[in-house]
Amino acid sequence: MTDFNPSYQGSKFSHIYVEERAAAYPLTGEILRRFPNARLVYIKHYKDLFNRPRQDFQRQKAAPKLILAEKGEPFVYKGPDICENFGYEHFYYASTLLNCLYHCDYCYLQGLYPSANLVAFVNTSDFFEAVKKLLSEVDFLYLCASYDTDLLAFEGVVPYTKMWIDFAREQENLLLEVRTKSANYRLIRSEKAAGQVVLSWTLSPEGIARRYERLAPPLKARLEAAREALEDGWKVRLSLEPMLQVKDWRKVYGEFIDQIFQVLPADRLFDVNLGVFRMNKEYFKRIEKSRTDTDLFCFPMSCRDGVVSYEREQEMKEFLYQRLREHCPEEKIYG
Repeated sequence: MTDFNPSYQGSKFSHIYVEERAAAYPLTGEILRRFPNARLVYIKHYKDLFNRPRQDFQRQKAAPKLILAEKGEPFVYKGPDICENFGYEHFYYASTLLNCLYHCDYCYLQGLYPSANLVAFVNTSDFFEAVKKLLSEVDFLYLCASYDTDLLAFEGVVPYTKMWIDFAREQENLLLEVRTKSANYRLIRSEKAAGQVVLSWTLSPEGIARRYERLAPPLKARLEAAREALEDGWKVRLSLEPMLQVKDWRKVYGEFIDQIFQVLPADRLFDVNLGVFRMNKEYFKRIEKSRTDTDLFCFPMSCRDGVVSYEREQEMKEFLYQRLREHCPEEKIYG
């Protein structure tokens, strides 16, 4: 099963903006050939379009445009403390794509970026060289390639996931994570499983996925994709986040855990990550003002050290942890 998203079919990209300095890259030509009906507009710098003031993120999300650009330094960033590092000292991330095809109500990107347009960087070799340089300076590197986007969902436009996998399999002291909500595993199934790569599926209960994760595939499709990846020999991580405080959340998440392990063998999973909804205070304030179409923020919240979460965060986290312990050993559960 593949993702179906009518807003992102080739014929629906009405405009593609290309930086003049990005025009000569071979990847630019490959992308443009996939969208012959799009109007092509050349620009000086992607930020002139992407960062312009008074944009309406929610309106743009209904019909985003594609921007092809050349990324400048830095190409890799140190992972933030708010995110799980899975015990690795050197945790970094790289962003070959800005923004995401999906439109989850809780996504922090709508508070981070002024624009919902997608920026695809075409100078991928510069990212790889930067990672190689970092690898020469550390004993081991944990790198997220799909940290603030969903590369596998975008694979039909740009095969970034394959590129990162091919790069990672040649590096000895690297663990690359590709996190996704996509069901597009078939687009990379021709790739032989690489020991340096973890494919991580973000999962939510079906009712929550249907209500709050707009344009993303249903839980069943994600579980099937993860199952196929396991059968093909990949390291598979489950990311059960963000846990949301919905009505009857104990029942909802209890049944969710049972459903997961009816499909996926717990003993073959690489590990499981869990987390309750948390967000930077400034991002939260911006999103709360613009999202009058969701009830996601109606439960009591509190702010500690600049991070907003539910007042019952610890209780919720402990519940999910204990339910996971019924299936997975403690050393495989993070969060």
